[in-house]
Amino acid sequence: MPSKRRITSHEVAKRAGVSRTTVSFVLNEVERAQISEETRQRVLQAARDLAYVPDAAARSLASGRTHILGLIICQPANHLMIDAYIHQVIYGLSKAGHERGFRVLLESVEDVSQPDAYTHLVRSNRIDGILLSGPRSDDMQLSALIADGFPTVLLGRLSGAPVCFVDVDNQAAAQQAVTHLVKLGHQRIACITNGPLPYTSAADRLLGYRQALLQARLDEEEDLIQYGDFDMESGYRAMQTLLAVKLRPTAVFVASDVVAFGAMAAIRDSHLSIPEDMAIVGFDDVPMARFVAPALTTIRLSAVEQGRRGGEMLIDLIEGKKLVEQQAFLSAELIVRQSCGAGLLRQGKAQN
Repeated sequence: MPSKRRITSHEVAKRAGVSRTTVSFVLNEVERAQISEETRQRVLQAARDLAYVPDAAARSLASGRTHILGLIICQPANHLMIDAYIHQVIYGLSKAGHERGFRVLLESVEDVSQPDAYTHLVRSNRIDGILLSGPRSDDMQLSALIADGFPTVLLGRLSGAPVCFVDVDNQAAAQQAVTHLVKLGHQRIACITNGPLPYTSAADRLLGYRQALLQARLDEEEDLIQYGDFDMESGYRAMQTLLAVKLRPTAVFVASDVVAFGAMAAIRDSHLSIPEDMAIVGFDDVPMARFVAPALTTIRLSAVEQGRRGGEMLIDLIEGKKLVEQQAFLSAELIVRQSCGAGLLRQGKAQN
């Protein structure tokens, strides 16, 4: 079967009744070109009618842009295979980029302290802007990018940094999750973080856990706090440590569903039941959370929406548009399922 013939800009120009230069200026959004709105709409309609797809190299030459967004994920590359949350972020970002003519270049960075961990992308002129997922408080390269004015959006928040971001209130959401366990009658509640504390999301969620204990006038115990590393294996190890504590907790808040899946496996392997012996609440509401046994009570975030909003914000920065908002907080919701024992508590009250 012969391949479909590629439509040229000459054909678009002929259909719209303008020059090829005008077509180039309109489709590449060249701001210095003085083109009337009527002419611009005529060119756009001709391009739509002919299903014209601009050549990427030509677009770059005309606009001075690559039309590529760089997504930097500050985690080891092997974590991307199991991190269900980031997959949804990528989907939302790609969708936003596609709608506005941008592609996404993905790069995983494990150690942000290394020279040129990701700033080489900026200097190579391969990307027009950066979205950084999983910001860390010790990332000096990020500070340099912000200072240089390079279009940058965080998927997460860095306290005090003058940079655009899309995030949830991790601290408040974690506090809500732990307060839910307190209301169910638990007094010895453990915590497993989603990652190391240089990650701002991990530090904020741990702070929310601590605030919930303080509000409930419960003592914080150092041996009831363990640290995850974004994967199930780290959750399994952390839960094993908690189960070995002399006075075992009755509930655990795990600041990531993926890490929580590992914790749940460790509980089962210790011949304990969820939630009868150990109640558990996660964070993220990844798609698998409702299908594990028992279904995981968790904090629901919209990862797809975070990726989409971050992409739109970055493209607006690249195109020099005025942002409606520079700091966007998305909603978070506690989703109560079986793993926290709330259903058992209601059942017991009904029987009494």
